[in-house]
Amino acid sequence: MAITTTKSAFWKGFRDGAPFLLVSGPFGLLFGVLAAEAGLIVPEAMIFSLSVFAGSAQFTALQLMEENTPVLIILISALAVNLRVAMYSASLTPYLGGAPLWQRACAAYLTVDQSYALSIVQFETHPQMTLSQRMAYFFGTNGCVAPGWMIATYIGALVGAQIPASWGLDFVLPLAFLAMIGPMLRTPAHVVACFAAVATALPATALPYNLGLIVAGLVGMMAGAQTEVWLERRQIAKDPS
Repeated sequence: MAITTTKSAFWKGFRDGAPFLLVSGPFGLLFGVLAAEAGLIVPEAMIFSLSVFAGSAQFTALQLMEENTPVLIILISALAVNLRVAMYSASLTPYLGGAPLWQRACAAYLTVDQSYALSIVQFETHPQMTLSQRMAYFFGTNGCVAPGWMIATYIGALVGAQIPASWGLDFVLPLAFLAMIGPMLRTPAHVVACFAAVATALPATALPYNLGLIVAGLVGMMAGAQTEVWLERRQIAKDPS
């Protein structure tokens, strides 16, 4: 279906984003359950999801909260995990930067992996879209995912509050991280970044206040960046043209 109006752009984004509910829904449910297991009441879990709306940052913060990590370290760690969103924003600026401030503020809040991935492909392949159509499409990509994440969090928090602490659901949190990380290892640079971070994190557990997480993340990012540079130079050397 061709995009001819702002309304059609929104519904196109809505349809494109709907399948991602199959991923965000279970993770939202899991976050709600683990939040309850960590001692958060339902309103606290909901405020957490509504104010942050970033799965990886939420799981990171929750794990550190369970370990009584200082608030400043929790905030820095959550921000470090979500640094990629800053790159997403920079990439989307040429397409959405001319929108009114309130729309850009809402878009910043709703910038997550799936909204960025769908939108950047749509904008690059359909340059004839107007600014209002691009913004409508972007919001449409979260038409299912954002409400679904919040509803799943609520249900998970309700269910989690009924689960006895003796069940010990703590082991589910690292499994959730593995499930999130696995699909992201798409290039050699991603793999190098992952294993460099793991190799650093193990001895870095000796650092106080879980600072090892931040150190490992920085090492992983640097290793991944250097791998990309090396691969690009190697490609140029093979094919100078």
